[in-house]
Amino acid sequence: MPLPQDPARSACVLRSARTPTRTTLLELFFDLVYVVALALISHDLAKDLTWTQGARTTVLLAAVWWTWVLTTFLTELYDPGHPEIKALVVTVMFGVLLMTTAIPQAFDDRGLIFAIAYVAIHLGRAPFVIPALRHQQQLRQRPIRTTVWFSVSAVPWIVGATVDGDARLALWSLALAIDFLGLWLAYPVPGMGVIPPAHRNATAEHLAERFQQFVMISLGDAILVIGMAYSVHHAELEMAASLVIAFITTLLLWQIYVYKAGELLPGFIKAARFPGRFLKSAPFTHLLMVAGVVVTAAGFNLVTHTLPPRTPPSWAVVILGGPALFLLGRACFEGEVFNRVSPSRPGGILALLTAAPAVLFLPPLAAALAAALVLAGVALADVRRSRGRPPEMPKPSW
Repeated sequence: MPLPQDPARSACVLRSARTPTRTTLLELFFDLVYVVALALISHDLAKDLTWTQGARTTVLLAAVWWTWVLTTFLTELYDPGHPEIKALVVTVMFGVLLMTTAIPQAFDDRGLIFAIAYVAIHLGRAPFVIPALRHQQQLRQRPIRTTVWFSVSAVPWIVGATVDGDARLALWSLALAIDFLGLWLAYPVPGMGVIPPAHRNATAEHLAERFQQFVMISLGDAILVIGMAYSVHHAELEMAASLVIAFITTLLLWQIYVYKAGELLPGFIKAARFPGRFLKSAPFTHLLMVAGVVVTAAGFNLVTHTLPPRTPPSWAVVILGGPALFLLGRACFEGEVFNRVSPSRPGGILALLTAAPAVLFLPPLAAALAAALVLAGVALADVRRSRGRPPEMPKPSW
């Protein structure tokens, strides 16, 4: 546990005007463990295409995502170069590594490891942060509030790890709902109220860069799946075709994210009257996009292996559903940045849903090609909409 700090040192732990706004090398190093976590999650989904596994994948992905989000918010509020914060980031990284090793058996005999690591990550922040703020009484209430909420959710997390099957899934889903609701409500605690709006400010460059980087991490998972699969199955022509289609799909996902909302994210945060509200909305819109990429990567895992003559319904759900989920998250994200949604987003989702019945009578490679063509249409619509027009500026509604 960190030693007590003097007032000057307590103030130093907070992010200030002198704190660099760019992501630190430690934060980039911290992100590496999530490449493995996302790869394992998408791989497990591809191995068992059932609704139960889909629900389990959702819980595991949301839990892993939440460790990243709250650690990012911590380095947003506090100086990531401060010794206590550096030590905390490294400790969280080790905790996420433990969670990652448990992912393949999280709903079997390694559930307790996953749950304990998750709970320890969230409850373990207070011993690092509170002593560093001993002379900042009002600021100390923030980690106290979050600790109260995570103490409540710790119960279904730990109890859920001691039961099996649907009971574990239900309890862990309840725990995640508590964790997500806490952030959405600004962690209200009786007698303390909620986190004051003044404590929810956002540093535009840093926060935007962090969310952009995690989307790149999820796309890196897709590239990893493509490379690993093709390194084993590369002799047949259709495998080469699946490699090309998967790569183009990944490139299109990247293009759709960055054009233009992803590029203008820092300006959006600066232009917002209440930038702290981005802290509430961004975790959910980006989770949808990351989930879409993870599901799409699971589809890559399917089409870069031996293919059946027709696309099974479960394969169609993954191959087409991944891009659809990404477009849904991207539409919500665009609504944040521009206060409107381009018709190409819901149009793309509708096109993917329309293609679903037809691909059941076609090979999986045709389903993957259909998904890529829809994404290409969305990306082309983006370019055509802005051609010859002045650059559109962010228009936050709050």
